[in-house]
Amino acid sequence: MGKYTANGTRKLDTLTYETELKRLQAELVTMQQWVIETGSRLVVLFEGRDAAGKGSAIKRMTEYLNPRQARISALPAPTERQKTQWYFQRYVEHLPAAGEIVLFDRSWYNRAGVEHVMGFCTDVEYARFLRQAPSFERMLIDDGIMLRKYWFSVSDVEQEARFRSRALDPMRRWKLSPMDMQSITRWEDYSRAKDTMMQFTDISDSPWYTVESEDKKASRLNVIAHLLSTVPYEPLSPKPVEIPRRPDAVGYARPPRESNRYVPDHAHSLEIVQPKVKAKGKGKSGDKDKHKAKDAPAPATSSAAAPAPAPAPAAADAPAAAPKPAAARPAPKPAAVTPAQHAADAPAKDDAQG
Repeated sequence: MGKYTANGTRKLDTLTYETELKRLQAELVTMQQWVIETGSRLVVLFEGRDAAGKGSAIKRMTEYLNPRQARISALPAPTERQKTQWYFQRYVEHLPAAGEIVLFDRSWYNRAGVEHVMGFCTDVEYARFLRQAPSFERMLIDDGIMLRKYWFSVSDVEQEARFRSRALDPMRRWKLSPMDMQSITRWEDYSRAKDTMMQFTDISDSPWYTVESEDKKASRLNVIAHLLSTVPYEPLSPKPVEIPRRPDAVGYARPPRESNRYVPDHAHSLEIVQPKVKAKGKGKSGDKDKHKAKDAPAPATSSAAAPAPAPAPAAADAPAAAPKPAAARPAPKPAAVTPAQHAADAPAKDDAQG
């Protein structure tokens, strides 16, 4: 992707993003340890338009957390039985116990958004939700749960650009659905629904925080930094870990290798057999030759002519022939780097359209 969003806003540079992301992720680990040790409970809601960056933010937030005490809740459409229950009931089942963090990738606010806009609930059910949601959240907070609510905001131009990017990417095409297309044609309906939701549920006990997400990388850093600033965690001294000495083997003999079934070595079957010089230099034999020339002793002759380069060995382990004096000739050109080698050496890019 380019350096600018669809609206022309300059994106955060990759080095700054990756450096700060690692720092914030380390702080999240520290925060989680405090949550575990103190028996706290944390619920984080991620809401917003389709392709606004909720999922990619959650992915970075949980990347290094202990999955036994931190989980993501992304509920599917309710079953016929769940439709007959109290609306909040199926969400209550996913609330955290002591020492746990739960991140809702969409939440009970589905009723205020997609269900209302697409007609999946009645006007009576919609009005009841707007009335009950603040009371429900106050009950959670009164019981000691820390509740944070984030709305990811994206422009119509940027959203459409991300949809088009997904449509062309076989790795992310699964993210597109007919409901996503409805979010384009019903843009203003969703805007009005969001405004009404904020009006009724943005309360002092559990306020909404809007995350500007035109630049996904910046939005990830912003939401993580804000969450950390709202949780009163303190760094805890980790308990020392002592690795015990392994006792000496007493009478155990491993069964023959042939008695087990092993996964075929697919990884090493991908390697291309090449001379050692090129393999060790990752295709950049020219740079390797420069180092050799720099470290080699000066030739005995007083002539300014450089020795000819050694011929390629006939086999990987065969020694190179001794160089012979020759007339001056141009320095050998670096070996051409193939597209595959270039791709292997290139740094991985963060997926800014997750």
